[in-house]
Amino acid sequence: MHAAPVLLYTRTGCPYCAAMRAELAARGVAVREVNLTEHPEAVAELLKVTRGRRIVPVVVGGGRIEIAPEGGSSF
Repeated sequence: MHAAPVLLYTRTGCPYCAAMRAELAARGVAVREVNLTEHPEAVAELLKVTRGRRIVPVVVGGGRIEIAPEGGSSF
């Protein structure tokens, strides 16, 4: 049985998001990406997860929430 994909919140042009996407891919982690540039309606959902912090990338999975673990871009 495969683990459920992690949820990755990103935005277009964010170098930290690209690095996190590449790191997860290198580790073989299944990802469901939500690009906030393309899906601005998801911002409200992100703000609930981050308790109001407007920063990406955010990784949600395995019972954990990682907010910009290696640095991030505000929006």
